[in-house]
Amino acid sequence: MKILKLQLHWQILIALILAIVYGIIFPTSYIIRDHSYESLTRNKADKAILNQLKSIEGKVYKTQDSFQNEVKSLIGEEVYKKNSSTILKAAYQNQAINAVSWLGIIFLKALKMLIIPLILSSLISGITNIGSGSNLGRLGLKTFGYYVMTSLFAIVTGLFLVNIIKPGVGADLNLSATVEGLEEKRRSFIDIIVDIVPENIFQAFNENQMLSIIFFAILFGFFITQVDDKYRISLKNAFNGIFEVMMKLTMFVIKFTPLGIFGIVSKTVADQDDLLGLLSSMGLYMGTVVAALSIHFFITLPLIAKYIGKVHPFQHMKNMATPLITAFSTASSGATLPLTMTAVEKNSGVSNKISSFTLPLGATINMDGTALYECVAAMFIAQAYGADISVLGQVIIVFTALLASIGAAAIPMAGLVMIAVILTAVNLPLEGIGLILAVDQILDMFRTATNVWSDSCGAVIIAKSEGEELLV
Repeated sequence: MKILKLQLHWQILIALILAIVYGIIFPTSYIIRDHSYESLTRNKADKAILNQLKSIEGKVYKTQDSFQNEVKSLIGEEVYKKNSSTILKAAYQNQAINAVSWLGIIFLKALKMLIIPLILSSLISGITNIGSGSNLGRLGLKTFGYYVMTSLFAIVTGLFLVNIIKPGVGADLNLSATVEGLEEKRRSFIDIIVDIVPENIFQAFNENQMLSIIFFAILFGFFITQVDDKYRISLKNAFNGIFEVMMKLTMFVIKFTPLGIFGIVSKTVADQDDLLGLLSSMGLYMGTVVAALSIHFFITLPLIAKYIGKVHPFQHMKNMATPLITAFSTASSGATLPLTMTAVEKNSGVSNKISSFTLPLGATINMDGTALYECVAAMFIAQAYGADISVLGQVIIVFTALLASIGAAAIPMAGLVMIAVILTAVNLPLEGIGLILAVDQILDMFRTATNVWSDSCGAVIIAKSEGEELLV
């Protein structure tokens, strides 16, 4: 019976450990079989591909790389690029993982289902509770100032370590993977700013354009405060009510977090080709990123919280255990947002007025961990290609990483596109992104947890600056 009384973050941690063990015990393999042809036919694969794959029917491949290399030699690299996801899905073989991975799929879908109504209701509710335009302006200035400050600290930390450790010197350029679809996804920073204003807000809802949704919610909430009292009070109560319902729904979904984490992480671990080999070849680069993120996570942000926010940072960190472990496991700050809001309000005592304004903004534009990672990645690629980046070039990297991180959430393939923007700014080859693809998913977990931690620290610091009495 005692296990039922475990706090949620301990349940999640146990699920995380069990998922890692489960994924190691049941690794993924790839095999072309009858089911594969059915899957390929459903996805309208060319008949020539089906015929060529028959020559390897029944052959088991223990790693994705070995399977991909064999298929490329059969059908050609260009044809494989166009059909890679379809072929990999058709050949995927792991019954043990398929038996549990659906738990993670449903959990993530449930969290994503909550994001838009939660952000919309929380922002509108928060802004109507803030009151006047001057209060909103003051809060917005503090919030944006905190985001810029912490992102710059993160980038400089990463830049300092990557210059000291130099992980890219002597890196094996043959480890580079192919980067697909990057050119089509690239957009300029001006495009990102322009796209904040939606042509159709319902289309923005449908396409998860978070910056556009936030822009609309802020405007809508502000103009509620400008109408007659009879309308203002009705709308304010309505959105406060919607927000309360969304929080109740969120609390219900949160109860299933351990099961969801088990499904997500077990599949992630099982699908890794050669974890030990990956660590040996990319260990120095990974170590540099993790060390820089750790400094920002455990030193920089707690110091800011302690001396600027006048709060107890490690008590707040303990309160944030559930969203932090979830952010690490899912590698999605957006999907973690409902849990972050719950923990900040219920555990650390931040008012809904503050949390509903700062946290949705933070989950979209405050990307400390991501900005740090992109900076280290760009310098790693420069070192691997033997390019000498001047002081001016490194300053350009710092500010490009800062600007790119602000618009990251509105970009498909956000991480890769951000690095592409930085590499272009300092004239480095985009092909260098292939060097870091193998470990991107693993490091994404670390940087997402850092992003969420920074958002939550911002909420308590701003709440304290507004005179609120907190529980930390």
